[in-house]
Amino acid sequence: MTPPRPAPTVEAPALLRPRGSNHVGMRQFNERVVLQAIRLNGSLPKADLARLTGLTAQTIGLITTRLVEDGLILKQDRVRGRIGQPSVPLSLNPDGAFAIGIKIGRRSADWLMVDFCGQVRQRQSLDYAFPDAHSLLPDIKERLQAMGDQLGALKDRLVGVGVAAPFQLGGWHKMLGLSEAQSETWNQIDLRAQVQAMTNTPVSFAKDTSAACVAELVAGRGRDLKNFLYVFVDTFVGGGLVINSHLHGGLHGNAGAVASLPCGMAQGDTAPTQLIHHASLWELEQRLTARGLDPHAAYDDRALATPFEAETQAWLKQAANALAHAVVSGTAFLDIDAVVIDGSFCRPLLALLIAQTQQALKRYNWEGLWPANVIAGNVGPDARALGGALMPLHANFAPDQDLFLKVGA
Repeated sequence: MTPPRPAPTVEAPALLRPRGSNHVGMRQFNERVVLQAIRLNGSLPKADLARLTGLTAQTIGLITTRLVEDGLILKQDRVRGRIGQPSVPLSLNPDGAFAIGIKIGRRSADWLMVDFCGQVRQRQSLDYAFPDAHSLLPDIKERLQAMGDQLGALKDRLVGVGVAAPFQLGGWHKMLGLSEAQSETWNQIDLRAQVQAMTNTPVSFAKDTSAACVAELVAGRGRDLKNFLYVFVDTFVGGGLVINSHLHGGLHGNAGAVASLPCGMAQGDTAPTQLIHHASLWELEQRLTARGLDPHAAYDDRALATPFEAETQAWLKQAANALAHAVVSGTAFLDIDAVVIDGSFCRPLLALLIAQTQQALKRYNWEGLWPANVIAGNVGPDARALGGALMPLHANFAPDQDLFLKVGA
C-alpha cells in the first residue's frame, strides 16, 4: 500500500522567479534579474517589472535606461486605451547577444548560433560513421569562424561558445566496432581546451545529455517542472537530472548517467547488461544493418515506414521495457515530478516510445512509490547543441550563475 505523502511544511519557491535587491552594490545582479523577468514573461512595462522583481520604480528606471543604451532591451510601441499614462513595454533585443552551441556526437556534429531570445539564427550539421579527430577538429574551427563572420558588425556581441559532447566519446568502443587506439584518441582529447584555442570567445563544456537537459530546463518542460529525470535517446542513451529547477551534476558531473544503469542482477560472475544495450538507437541501427537496410533511417521518418518499420517495432518493445525499468529505479531513488524522454529521432517515433514505456510501467510493482509521470521532451534533436549555446548566454545574463553548471561547484 502506498504510504501517505506528508504535507509540506514550507511553501516551495516559485519556479525560476527573479527577485532583485534594492541594496547598493547590486547593479549587475539587478540588471540580470530584470532581463530574466522579461525573458520569462515577455514584453513588460516598467511598473510590471517593479512588481515582479521587488525593485523600486526608480531602480527599474535606471536599470532599463542602461539596458536600452547597451542594446540588450528594446522599447516597444506605447500601449494606449487604459486608465492613466500610456505604458511602454520593454522586450529583449534579439540582436543584443549571440552564442554558439557545438554538439559533437558519435554519428554527427551540429553547430547552432542562437540570439539573445534563444532563437536559432544559423545552423550547420555534419554526418559521419564515427568522428575522426584529425579531420573533425579543423572542421570545427572553420565552421566556428564562418558563423562568427556571418554576424558582420554584430560579431562583437558573440558572448560565448558552448561545447556539448560525451565525457568519453570513445566509450563503449567494442560496441561501436572501434579499436582501443581509436577510442583512446578521443578519450585523451580535452575538447573545451581544443575549441578554446580556436577562438577568443570564452568556451564552456558540458556532457552532451546534460546540455540537452539544460535546453529542456530552459526552453521546454523545465518551465513547469521543478524536479525531473531527463532521458535522451541517441546513438547511445544518456540523461540528466534537474533538482529544484537546477541541473544537478553530482560529484563528477555525471548525475543522470542512465546509460550505465544495470537492467537486472548479476548472476555469478556475469554482469547484467546496461540500459545502453537496450534503449539506444545503436541497437536499432544494428537491426537495420542486419536486414541490409540503411542504419541512418533510425534517425528520421523512414524508421516508421516500410521496410524499416518491422525492425523499429521490435526495437521499440525492447527499449520501452528497459526504459520502464529505468523509470521505476529513478523514481525509487529520487521521488521526482516526472521523467522526461526525448531523442534524436522523429517525433512520431518518440510518441510511440512514450506510449509503450507507459504500458510497460503497468507491469512493474509500484508498491511504496508514487508512480512517475512519463512525458515527451519539447526540444527534440537540437537539444544538445541548443543547450550548449544557452550555457554562455546564461553565464553572462542570468542572475543565478550556477543554474546549469553545478558540476563546477
